[in-house]
Amino acid sequence: MTRNSANITPENEHTMPVMDHLKELRKRIVNGLIGMVIGVAIALFFAENIHAFLVAPMREALSVREHGAGSMTIIGPLEGVYTYMRIGFYGGLLFSSPVVFYQIWSFVAPGLHTKERNLILPLVFTSCLLMLLGGAFGYKIIFKFGFPFFLSILGEGTQANISIASYLSSSTKLLVGFGLCFQLPIVVFFMSRMGFIDSRDMISKFRYALVLVFIISALMTPPDPMTQALMAIPLTFLYSISIAIAHLFSTKVRDVDSNAD
Repeated sequence: MTRNSANITPENEHTMPVMDHLKELRKRIVNGLIGMVIGVAIALFFAENIHAFLVAPMREALSVREHGAGSMTIIGPLEGVYTYMRIGFYGGLLFSSPVVFYQIWSFVAPGLHTKERNLILPLVFTSCLLMLLGGAFGYKIIFKFGFPFFLSILGEGTQANISIASYLSSSTKLLVGFGLCFQLPIVVFFMSRMGFIDSRDMISKFRYALVLVFIISALMTPPDPMTQALMAIPLTFLYSISIAIAHLFSTKVRDVDSNAD
């Protein structure tokens, strides 16, 4: 048995030298950027359809507004250009998400055991599905109930002239934010398999997590209790699911004293 083969064990077979990690990181970043460029090109090709889809909730809210008229307008000469650039960027994030998630999980794969590396494709699929579910929740729930409420605050006789660029800037950030927040179960799965956390950690920190959930909801949603609660409820549910995930997949080892507490 040679010296190199003697050092190879099931525990360290997934380790990599630092330089190999850096080369792998560069490779994954380049592949992710290529995917992003392709995604942006696809989004720009369908920019008109994406634009119509994104502004539909606000147009519907304006059409049923009880007090005063309303419309979506362009208030600057370059606002239309900026709007399509924003659609291209955020649409590119969505269309390239399978490639980006694959690069992320492929990069962390060397830190996982052999059996866990086979989970890369299921993790990519789940990440994309949760991203879509988060965006769908924001579009179908937050937009549907939030926009009519915000417009009703303006009062009787006030005309609502909504800047298209400002609206799309806020709405796309919200949708991306919802999609990222819905990645919580995937993040917990990875941290559990790496031995950083387990279900006991998450249960003991539940009260702090609940406060953090409402802080995130307040930062990501408009400043009204209704939409903040609508955002906090699914995040709390995802945290509860993540506790079960941590219980099933955690590799964290506790000493005898900590188990006795």
